[in-house]
Amino acid sequence: MSRSHRITLSGVDFVPHLSGALFAPDFEALLVADLHLEKGTSLARRGVHLPPYDTRESLLQLQAAIEETQPRRLIFLGDSFHDGGARERIDAADLALLRAITAVAETVWITGNHDPSPPQDVGGIIIEEMALGPVTLRHHPRMLRDGEAEISGHLHPAAAIHARSQRIRCRCFIADAQRLIMPAFGSYTGALNVRSEAFDGLFGDFHVWMIGEKAVHRFPAAQVR
Repeated sequence: MSRSHRITLSGVDFVPHLSGALFAPDFEALLVADLHLEKGTSLARRGVHLPPYDTRESLLQLQAAIEETQPRRLIFLGDSFHDGGARERIDAADLALLRAITAVAETVWITGNHDPSPPQDVGGIIIEEMALGPVTLRHHPRMLRDGEAEISGHLHPAAAIHARSQRIRCRCFIADAQRLIMPAFGSYTGALNVRSEAFDGLFGDFHVWMIGEKAVHRFPAAQVR
């Protein structure tokens, strides 16, 4: 495992996946943040009409990541469903695919601000946060005490760099020695630049792992715009 393609928190290695998921080899766990299933149908109800296939696209991408990494545990870090009515709107075929996905691994749903009460009939257990060894998994990043380590979602990070006279912007993982924030996995989710004020005070000397078309690329904070 290349050092540039792992993130270490409290002695635990995590491998950023091209899909936007995060694999923890020592725990055989695949982490996924901010699926926002059925965001497309939610937007349609407000008059913003997009192709209604975001849930299926996200689930197929997740299924491919699972087939590649073969996790024993599947952990969702909140905002897996876009709102409280997502379960009722999901297509029957997509619901069957979701249940098939959760059937292949021990599944945990961490609650988020969009889904404080995830559906209980899609497999797995529902909790507010959990520990993966010495690392706490939760949806929303919190202020940490010395020695604490955390992985969260919620902020949908993206980063931009200048390369070959071009500005390149991609979804990214962002991490320092104590904290890692994952990119949003969902197909219709937006992304927030890591230089925005929402990230102020969360990180010390950080790196980003930017998700390109064919690879994940690591850059230090000094190169991030």
